[in-house]
Amino acid sequence: MRELRLGIVADNPNFPGDWQNIVAKVRIADELGYDSVWLGETWGYELFTSLADLMHATKRIKLGAGIANIYSRSPGIIATSAATLDERSGGRMLLGLGSSGPQVIEHWHGVKYEKPLRRVREYVDIVNMIMRREPLNYAGEIFQLERGFKLRFKPVRDHIPIYLASLGQKSIEQCGALADGILPTFWPSEHFVTLRQSLDAASVAAERPQGSVAIAPYITTALLVDPAQRELARRMARDPIAWYIGRMGTFYADMLRRNGFAAEVNAVLAGWQQGADTAALAVSDRLLDSTALIGTPTEVADRLRAWHALGMDEALISLPPGPVDATASLLGALLSAMGT
Repeated sequence: MRELRLGIVADNPNFPGDWQNIVAKVRIADELGYDSVWLGETWGYELFTSLADLMHATKRIKLGAGIANIYSRSPGIIATSAATLDERSGGRMLLGLGSSGPQVIEHWHGVKYEKPLRRVREYVDIVNMIMRREPLNYAGEIFQLERGFKLRFKPVRDHIPIYLASLGQKSIEQCGALADGILPTFWPSEHFVTLRQSLDAASVAAERPQGSVAIAPYITTALLVDPAQRELARRMARDPIAWYIGRMGTFYADMLRRNGFAAEVNAVLAGWQQGADTAALAVSDRLLDSTALIGTPTEVADRLRAWHALGMDEALISLPPGPVDATASLLGALLSAMGT
């Protein structure tokens, strides 16, 4: 079993906020020894620009694009963006790729949402070719590249680890065949075992070793100073689960149904008919406890160890809200509780 690594997901960059506060917190996470920091992207702040800010503010923490969708940028632009940041950070980039969903792709980017699985495969192939500085001749189903262009600078690495945002079975199997990591969101912790089995079977079928793909879930996390805050934190943690089930396409609802939470999904969807508050209240304790970490640093550390034993390799936890000093204390307390 690999050593458990701890990363953080910085405050959601998709909505206006105090960016300098976030940068200061990430700088502290870097100093404390957290392994990685991840940023997302939907219709808010731009991903690679924000990662560049974090690169300049830190020294050793890995910089995760989590995720860059495979419709709004060409594979060449994604590869050169990642390679540029990798060079200037001293080899700290992690590249998360995914298909996003039709609502965002078609109604924000104005691109037809077609063949997402095939498109992910071709992006991975092309990005890897560019990083190896191979002449770019590629005969794909989507991309036909025939002029043999080659990256004009020598990257510091010939491979940047690629993590895929995969939820469906076919996508998981493709991830096992191609990727270095998987970024599941709201994946029930008791099913890390079956996720590992699916990934390893696909890796072996692709003539790769078992364990080729790190399981690195995004985890809604609330670190508590005062246990009296627990019920409020639990109520707040229900909101993102309800949102993803009811307002982010069918991917998350379908995944949770397949993993034994059909009743909970149906209750949340019914709750949305009365509004967001009712939908959030429909998130059961069982679903919340399976997908989120809420408790004191010691309690969260215990659960992280238990989830690691089930197959999780890298825990990507929420950056604590509030003042910078308070966040520093909580992040430090969690590492102490983990014995690191």
